[in-house]
Amino acid sequence: MRKKPKLVVNHLSYCYKRANKQPLQVIDNISLKIFNNEVVSLIGPSGCGKSTIFNIVSGILNEDKGKIEINGLKEKSRRGKCGYMFQEPLLFRWRSVLENVMLGYEIKEMPKQQAKNKALNLLKEFGLFEYANLYSNTLSGGMKQKVALLRTIAFNSSLLLLDEPFGPLDAITRSELHLYLLAIWKKLKLTIILTTHDIREAIFLSDRVYVLSKKPARIIDCLKITLPRPRKLEDLTSEKFVSLEKRLMSLLKQSHNKKDISH
Repeated sequence: MRKKPKLVVNHLSYCYKRANKQPLQVIDNISLKIFNNEVVSLIGPSGCGKSTIFNIVSGILNEDKGKIEINGLKEKSRRGKCGYMFQEPLLFRWRSVLENVMLGYEIKEMPKQQAKNKALNLLKEFGLFEYANLYSNTLSGGMKQKVALLRTIAFNSSLLLLDEPFGPLDAITRSELHLYLLAIWKKLKLTIILTTHDIREAIFLSDRVYVLSKKPARIIDCLKITLPRPRKLEDLTSEKFVSLEKRLMSLLKQSHNKKDISH
């Protein structure tokens, strides 16, 4: 029996309204499905509409056309139905690491002591307990992203939207964060969608990769990543990895006029 999808996006379209100008179409008839415990990447040219898709799925924006279902339900408000992590960590500098992670629980109106206990447990479980009382100005870029990730999980551990979460980091730190994310994903059985400009990152992390055209975004193709799990850094130099990388590079070069597909 085929698994039920965690997230369904059907025939999604969206235009930005501009004062005294024609509307600017950003997304054109996009359909995708994400299943429980999958990691799926969206890649495409800069400005093609990847973040806009996330803003619509999370409920920040309302779609012009199309249908979105989370856990089989189409709800009037999708706010709070997924955790959303931006490229910048956006930690509150006046809050400690512990207090920043607690915020994810507090937004859900959890009592403060309960939020503190759950945040401490999360920090212990994923190796940040010793940093609990530090403030963001003392943390490295990679450490800030780890804290932001745990705060996002505290807000919603069911479906995560990660918008270029490792973009600002150097290559060594990014590789460390990839392994950190995959360890959390495996332990908590998360469902993750991320946007990235990094083909190798998309392959290393994902079960599938959707390739988007330039604006207005359409789906060019969806590539299944056949690398076995758990992933290791050694996979980056394997013949299969290089073959997938070449395939994705080829797809990104294709015309945005190619007919979109449904999955």
